[in-house]
Amino acid sequence: MSLPGEAGGWGRELVRAMELARIAGLEVVRLRNGELTVEMKPGDEPVTVADRRASEIIVGGLASAFPDDAIISEELPSLGETLAKHRVWLVDPIDGTKDFIRGGDGFAVMIGLAIDGVPAVGVVHQPTIDRTYFVTPDAGAYMQKAGEVTPLEVSKVAAAGEARLVASASHRTADIDRVKTELGIRDEINVGSVGVKLCLIASGVRDLYVNPSAKTKAWDTCAPEAILTAAGGRLSDLFGKAIEYRAELAHRRGLVASNGVVHGEVVAKLGSLFALLA
Repeated sequence: MSLPGEAGGWGRELVRAMELARIAGLEVVRLRNGELTVEMKPGDEPVTVADRRASEIIVGGLASAFPDDAIISEELPSLGETLAKHRVWLVDPIDGTKDFIRGGDGFAVMIGLAIDGVPAVGVVHQPTIDRTYFVTPDAGAYMQKAGEVTPLEVSKVAAAGEARLVASASHRTADIDRVKTELGIRDEINVGSVGVKLCLIASGVRDLYVNPSAKTKAWDTCAPEAILTAAGGRLSDLFGKAIEYRAELAHRRGLVASNGVVHGEVVAKLGSLFALLA
């Protein structure tokens, strides 16, 4: 494929990640249309043969193309110390597995590359609707759908109370009602994949995502954070601190993703609600 802008920087990595995301996406849809066996992992989270097959495809493809890089997949966890390497691929073969199992479209294949702990390459691919979000080496964030490529840019909504919230479809808790009350938010939609949520903010369709739980991991956010940041948005923990990709996989202090404009107000107002996580 040809990339918008120049194909320098991480161009080779992006092209390979997009190829692998599409191959894995076709395979998981094929497997879902057959007989899909569902197992439960620790933490009462589902996993299917499609998750594992997609992981094999992506990890194998990355290892062949970039043999010196560390690769960590949700379905093939590596030792934590590999996070300290210069280049670390973070893979979520099916982000939004519950939505995938239900037959919905709110899941994605996600591949991200962190360079010295900073997300640099990101691909979030929704195979059932042929939509791919990605960030180019030199020219910003884009969405590709039905062969058409369009640039991504966050909204200019400037007040937290006017923000259009995107929240979980499978893990929504009463904490989100507390968030909406504190911020004065009325507009909410629900999506399965964390990556798709962040990409909806990157595309200006939504403005804010708040996740008070400590369940998300580095593979949930690396790819979409690269895209969101390039589109002008911001991701942090609940208290405004940047997400750390070199220390541990778990995001223990929750997540806030926004168009960037409302971020400071949101963090300031939510700090007292979630002080115990600080």
